[in-house]
This record gives sequence, C-alpha cells and structure tokens, in this order.
Amino acid sequence: MKWIDKAGGGPLDSVLCATTEEDVLDKEKWKKNIRAILSLDSHPGHIAAGLAVGVFISFTPFFSLHTVLAIAAAFIFRLNKLTCVTGAWVNTPFTVVPILAASYKLGRVVRGLPPQEFHFKGLHWTHLKSHAATLMIGTSLLGFAAALVSYALCYWLVVRFRKKDETLATLADEMEEVGEELE
Repeated sequence: MKWIDKAGGGPLDSVLCATTEEDVLDKEKWKKNIRAILSLDSHPGHIAAGLAVGVFISFTPFFSLHTVLAIAAAFIFRLNKLTCVTGAWVNTPFTVVPILAASYKLGRVVRGLPPQEFHFKGLHWTHLKSHAATLMIGTSLLGFAAALVSYALCYWLVVRFRKKDETLATLADEMEEVGEELE
C-alpha cells in the first residue's frame, strides 16, 4: 500500500493506493490518515454510520464489489463516503478465509444443518455458489455484529479525539447539543 499525498493541506489530503508491504506497516502514515478520518467535519454518528455500513459490506462474499457497494450505499443512505469505503476495506486478504469459515459454520448452525468442513477452491463466486445460502446467513450475522461494534468504537473514538483539540471539542459539543451537523 502506498499513501499518495495530494496538494491542498486539508484533512483528507492522503489517499490509499495499493503498492508495497512496507508502506502498509508505516505507522506514521496510518496515524495521519486515522486522524484525518477522526477530524472530519461531520457529526460523530454520521462518521460512525458510514464506517459501520462499510464494515457490514466487507463481510459479504462479493469480494470484487466491496468498494462499489460501499460507494453505492453511501450515496443511497447519504452516509460519509470516506468512512464507508474505509469500512469496506476492513476484511483483508489475511482475514477473509477465517471470516468465511466462521460465517459458514454460523450459517449452518442457524439453518439447523449438521456441522461440516468448509471446502472451497477459491474466493471467486463460482467456487462459493454452492454454499450461497449458508454463507449469506453467516456473513450477514457476523457482519451485523461487526458493524455494531465498529459503530460504537468509531463514535467513541471521534468524540474522544475531538475533546483533545479545543476547536474540535467546541464543534463536537455543538453537534451533540443539536444532534446533527452544523453548517
């Protein structure tokens, strides 16, 4: 992954693009971009809702469509687009197989089917199609639980981060009183 800096000086001047592994491990770049998200000029609930919907989408077995689905959901439900797309990237190549296996097992339990090993040849939908109903139930339930956790965590982090900065603290307090974004 590589962080490309655009000119402008605003809080969203960094964009995530795929390149090298060492860029993924650069803590300072991660901190900078997390700060940019936490300091967005939006209600904490709006930011957290975008992330939560993105996290839910990241648990679906439609791997090549996560970003497209996140952008569509952000437009349809008027969510924060940056956090929605960021949430859709939560399920990484390192976590996709364990999440699919857990989703499959959960889906079988919910459907009342006996336990069975999850065997698949690849992550393309043609390889997962025979397990579609079980995976959709399991990924939906796990995705919903992860979305609830991510909403609460993101909301708390945004509020906590804003209280550390005097300008952001004033904005956060006003948004909390009004219950919506200030213009």
